[in-house]
Amino acid sequence: MPRRKPRTEPQVGRSPEGVSPIGDVFGRREAGPDSDDMYIVRTIPGSRAIKTYRCPGCDHEILPGVAHIVAWAVDGGEDDRRHWHRGCWNGRRTRRITRRWS
Repeated sequence: MPRRKPRTEPQVGRSPEGVSPIGDVFGRREAGPDSDDMYIVRTIPGSRAIKTYRCPGCDHEILPGVAHIVAWAVDGGEDDRRHWHRGCWNGRRTRRITRRWS
């Protein structure tokens, strides 16, 4: 049976006006693996993942078609972007990065 009365409270992830925030389009800010630096984080859906990347959290490959996270330091550039598995990014504070780039 459909609702008779529309919802009045804002839904999770939506602004009060009902417009979805665009923060994820440009990237949201989160604490990085070292917890001292702020990172810009962007979610890449599986349909947009067309190359193979290596996750710095587990040192395994992220294959084409697999949804993942792209993160880079706020003060970093385009060359500092790293592609992470979602689980590796979420667990970044409980384990060390297995691969470093110079």
